[in-house]
Amino acid sequence: MPISWTNIEYLFTNNPYRLNAEEKQKLLDDLLWELTFQHRDHCLAYKRIIEALPISLTATGNLRDVPMLPARLFKSHKFRSVSLDSIIGILTSSGTTFRVPSYIFMDKETSILQSRGLRSVISSCIGEKKLPMILIDNESLVQDKFNLTARGVALYGMLTLSSDHLFLLDDSMNIKWKKLDAFLEKYSGERIVLFGFTFMIWKHLYLPFVEKKRHLDLENSIIIHTGGWKKLEESTVDTETYKLKLSEQFGVKGIYNFYTMVEMLGAVFLECEKKCLHAPDFADIIIRDLVSLEPLPKGHKGLIQVLSLLARSYPGHSILTEDLGTVLGEDDCPCGRKGKYFQVHGRMPTAELRGCSDTYAYDYDNRKGIYGNLTT
Repeated sequence: MPISWTNIEYLFTNNPYRLNAEEKQKLLDDLLWELTFQHRDHCLAYKRIIEALPISLTATGNLRDVPMLPARLFKSHKFRSVSLDSIIGILTSSGTTFRVPSYIFMDKETSILQSRGLRSVISSCIGEKKLPMILIDNESLVQDKFNLTARGVALYGMLTLSSDHLFLLDDSMNIKWKKLDAFLEKYSGERIVLFGFTFMIWKHLYLPFVEKKRHLDLENSIIIHTGGWKKLEESTVDTETYKLKLSEQFGVKGIYNFYTMVEMLGAVFLECEKKCLHAPDFADIIIRDLVSLEPLPKGHKGLIQVLSLLARSYPGHSILTEDLGTVLGEDDCPCGRKGKYFQVHGRMPTAELRGCSDTYAYDYDNRKGIYGNLTT
């Protein structure tokens, strides 16, 4: 069945990894070029930028030729492809080391698409049934639905997938121990999802439990985390150490990372059981050479370009990030998911901190001056 904008809901299932390379190439070639023309016709800033590029926009081309905006442009330009009165929310990045946030304008259609994209990807991991959820953060981040940070958006998106929830941290970012105990007693023996940002799970969940010499038995539960790794890696906490320590402390076997950004929320690249990140049917990545920006074959490290069908109210459908990655393969991951699978190696050495996890860690470092013993 050919997929168009009228039946795009076909992509939002509990298995968003069904299209093989040929099917996905045809889908994204067609729809991403349609999005390019839509944004060109309705966003003057975008039109001026892409018409200054040495490319032809007279006819659709290959996926690799879709114009891309550097992620940093969302800090200096307020891109919008819909009328101002149709905006239902403005998302901002969680702040960077230089304190210049990105602004993303959301209309109802884009909000729905991004919510469905997130739901389909996360459901492929936890199942379609809503589960009780512990969010390792503070509830204040989701109280203003019109003005949300990237951190707040991720929390709110996950919140919609829960049957019941607990925001674990109080206003001082300390664990609400009595409420946690009551929540765990209420759902004793049931599968629980724990969600938070990478550094925050370590700092505000793992280390307090270590300090109290307390363990949990959550063998059937799942930890899902996202955000930058740089600040943890500086403290010698790599991916394997992180998972091992969390598993030992909480008994959790399933620990999954996902890669995304405020400019492309909903296009979530989830880690599989084989420790690879996967592009869902409605999104993709291209690895580009750091100098020429030419696409690189699998196995080569370069800049990550992310593409998504979900950005309708702003031209965020093709973004050149400042992250380094490598495509490992396509359609043949041992986990069984189709599509490209890849690794993220971190930020370019000269790039600013951007991820919610890393920028929070940066702020915490400046406020407190310490991270705690991260190698406990």
